[in-house]
Amino acid sequence: MRLILTLLVLLLGALPARAEDPPACTSAREGAVACLAGRLCACRFTRGGSMTGRPDRHAWDCGILRPACGAGLVPPAMPSAPMPDILLQPSLPPGALPERRRW
Repeated sequence: MRLILTLLVLLLGALPARAEDPPACTSAREGAVACLAGRLCACRFTRGGSMTGRPDRHAWDCGILRPACGAGLVPPAMPSAPMPDILLQPSLPPGALPERRRW
């Protein structure tokens, strides 16, 4: 009995945590930004319409043109490559380039 109870407690503790709801986007928060799903979303007023079937409302703008945010955004810095000791300048043999015509 204790073994079953212990396993039940361990299984309940291992359940994934419930995701937080995004902050409410209201007229009081218009212009505020929040990092949602790796995107810097802005609270904006969006117009509805008969084509979309949506009323006028405040909503989070997380479109593709919004910048990214969150952890892991900055790539790790690459070490700078040392300058070579010799810089080569390519040389072409005579006649390799076509002659320019003068008008």
